[in-house]
Amino acid sequence: MVRCLFTCFGKGGGDNNGATPDPNDRGTAEEQGRSGGVVVELFSSQGCATSPEAEVLISRLGRGDFELEAPVLVLAYHVDYWDYMGWKDPFGHSQWTVRQKAYVEALGLDTMFTPQVVVQGRKQAVATDEASLLAMIKDAPIFPSPAFQGTFQRPTTDSLEVTLTGTLRTKVDSDGADVMVALYESGLITDCLAGENKGRVLANDFVVRRLEKFCSVKDTSAKKTVSGSLTLTLWEGFEGSKCVVAVFVQNNSHHIFGFQSFELPEDI
Repeated sequence: MVRCLFTCFGKGGGDNNGATPDPNDRGTAEEQGRSGGVVVELFSSQGCATSPEAEVLISRLGRGDFELEAPVLVLAYHVDYWDYMGWKDPFGHSQWTVRQKAYVEALGLDTMFTPQVVVQGRKQAVATDEASLLAMIKDAPIFPSPAFQGTFQRPTTDSLEVTLTGTLRTKVDSDGADVMVALYESGLITDCLAGENKGRVLANDFVVRRLEKFCSVKDTSAKKTVSGSLTLTLWEGFEGSKCVVAVFVQNNSHHIFGFQSFELPEDI
């Protein structure tokens, strides 16, 4: 892979090209109360020299260090296209690279880069640009949070069964949408032994370890009950106390319409 296609960015201005939010979106959320929040997705890599700076900012955001009007769900995806630089990111996966490529196409961008942040699936910026990030969160459309009841079981030592029942609280039209389930982990520490961050101790939070489609819905009212189960494969060293399950609704344009988070039971 050549560096002109995959770029590792430091601080810089945000590039908000791409889909324009529906002006009716915010009105719908306000009618049902500002009970929803904003999904912030980070695309990062331990092999990118400037990603650690973005990881610090995103960790502060997820911890609530900034005064924001709405809650924020942070999801950090570690891409794998920097692995050739000499350090294989232990959390990197081609699935996250594919997800970033989908945003590149949806937002009309010319290139992929790290660290990149995407807000509510609609706008993006260099993830070290704190001002642009906070501005995008402030301006993002807000949708009601789904109202799911969740139960969690370990049918085997290496799997987690997630069962959800409830309503989306947002109407889905004939174009349809997917209900996604993410399992993310915080408090990760890595001694980086090679690559552009050689010799550094890297801290990573909100790292997405699993992302699966729970179900697809179409022509669904905000009050219609949705239910089902899915099984997530766990990894060696899984600690439930460090992990959270997040549910969010996403359409074909990757626009996000509400999220809900679940702490795992202590006995998981």
